[in-house]
Amino acid sequence: MLHPRLTHLALHVADIDACIEFYQYYCHLNISHERSSGHQRIVWMSEPGRETEFVFVIMSGGCNLSLPEHDYRHFGFAVASKALVDDIAHRAKIRGELVWPPRDEPYPVGYYCGLRDPNGNYVEFSYGQPLGLGV
Repeated sequence: MLHPRLTHLALHVADIDACIEFYQYYCHLNISHERSSGHQRIVWMSEPGRETEFVFVIMSGGCNLSLPEHDYRHFGFAVASKALVDDIAHRAKIRGELVWPPRDEPYPVGYYCGLRDPNGNYVEFSYGQPLGLGV
């Protein structure tokens, strides 16, 4: 390989168990590695079958974020249909985690909704972007 490849994203979170549950519930990520370093718990989460390609590293001992609703920094996950975007948004609304209700934007944005994870990060679920599922 002649160029860098993105392999992981590390999150320093206040409530690691709540974040693990969120990413398992909405994103179907699995724990692929777990360890402790001193008082810090470190968990690698990945999509099934992609454990050696890209992982979320979630570390305990962080602080919660407080992003304004108009801040569009986020982690993006593709889903296979608009119906799945709607389902995720519905479940997130019930749990108080919905930030951006489903909306349809011109190409390349597609149909998406946004959630707030337990640490305050925004997470987008989209269909119809030229990335991942639904291409």
